[in-house]
Amino acid sequence: MNRIHFFLLMALATVLVCGGCKDNSNPFNPDASTDTDADTDTDADTDTDTDTDTDSDSDTDTDTDTDTDTDADTDTDTDTDSDSDTDTDTDTDTDTDTDTDTDTGPDTDTGSDTGTDTDTGPIMCTLGTYSGDFMILTQLDFSALAGYTSISGDLTVSCPLCTDLNDLICLTSVNGYLWISGNDTLTNLYGLNALTSVGGYLLIENNYALTNLNGLGALTSVGGDLYIDHNGALTNMNGLGGITSVVGGLLIAYNDALINLDGLGALVSVGDYLLISMNSILTNLDGLSAITSVGGYLQSIWNVALPDCEVCDLLDQLTSGPTSIVAHSNLDDLCTPVPANCP
Repeated sequence: MNRIHFFLLMALATVLVCGGCKDNSNPFNPDASTDTDADTDTDADTDTDTDTDTDSDSDTDTDTDTDTDTDADTDTDTDTDSDSDTDTDTDTDTDTDTDTDTDTGPDTDTGSDTGTDTDTGPIMCTLGTYSGDFMILTQLDFSALAGYTSISGDLTVSCPLCTDLNDLICLTSVNGYLWISGNDTLTNLYGLNALTSVGGYLLIENNYALTNLNGLGALTSVGGDLYIDHNGALTNMNGLGGITSVVGGLLIAYNDALINLDGLGALVSVGDYLLISMNSILTNLDGLSAITSVGGYLQSIWNVALPDCEVCDLLDQLTSGPTSIVAHSNLDDLCTPVPANCP
């Protein structure tokens, strides 16, 4: 054994004896520090924490979302609603009604009405003069005069079920008389709005639903007598505001709802008689304030709510006529002062 081997063996023995002792005097100790701290720290820290945490959290979440939503929306509603409504509105109504429909509004009936209804829409005033007399007894009869502007003869309207005169909207003159009587459901005279003259007499009587005379506003003269009587619902003369003269006589009688004569404010002269009688609630004659001439006689009788002084005042304003005066059975009163010419 040579020397080198000897020293090696000695060193090995030292190691075996001292273990991990730190000998600062050992020349083979690389730490040449002279630290004399005999650190006897025997902390043989056997902490074998090899962190065996085998966290196998491989998150085997197998939620493969196999949601096999088979909602294939089998709703087979193909909405084949082809509107098989075969309503072709063939309306074969063979209504031979020659009603010319005076409705002046636009006919919006877009149906395929194959009926013979001759609805012509607005009335065209192009037919001129109707020759002869004409009598209206039903609502349908009016249509025969639709479009005519005058009548050479007489016109009678006596229709218990008629509700309007609209088909006469073109009529401007009646050369004969105009008789409006016995119309139980007629409430006004609209339809005669264009009428300006009546050559003969104008008689308006026995129309029990007639509340006013509106519709005669264009009328300016009556060639014969003007009769307004037995109209139980009539309250005034409104509608006659254009009349300035009556060539014949003026009769106002048996109108049980008549309160005043308003509406006759333009009347200046009556060629023959002026007769006011049997108007049970008539209270004044103010509506005759413009009249100055009565060619025949003046009579006021049995107007039980009309004071006698009203008659006296009417007589005072006349500058011509009358030839005779009859006034009695009206409401008694004392006129102070007593008007001149009072009977």
